[in-house]
Amino acid sequence: MVAITFDTHKFIRKLETAGFTRQQAEAQAEALVEALAATSTDVVTREYLDYRLKAEAASLKVDLVKWVAGMLLAQAGLIAALVKLL
Repeated sequence: MVAITFDTHKFIRKLETAGFTRQQAEAQAEALVEALAATSTDVVTREYLDYRLKAEAASLKVDLVKWVAGMLLAQAGLIAALVKLL
């Protein structure tokens, strides 16, 4: 869902500046790219989460209104039956 950009060239240069060999730096960069690719499928945007949360809240509202309306009708029916018995 979210594309994570990663500048491997800049990463390799930083590692080489820090004392890594070219081969070590490239291996580190490759491993990091693979790790980012593996985890990027699990990353979602905040907007998507907000959308899902609002959709779930709307669904719960509808369910609650249905339940309350049903209970009001049942209560009205029960009161009508009790009044009829008196």
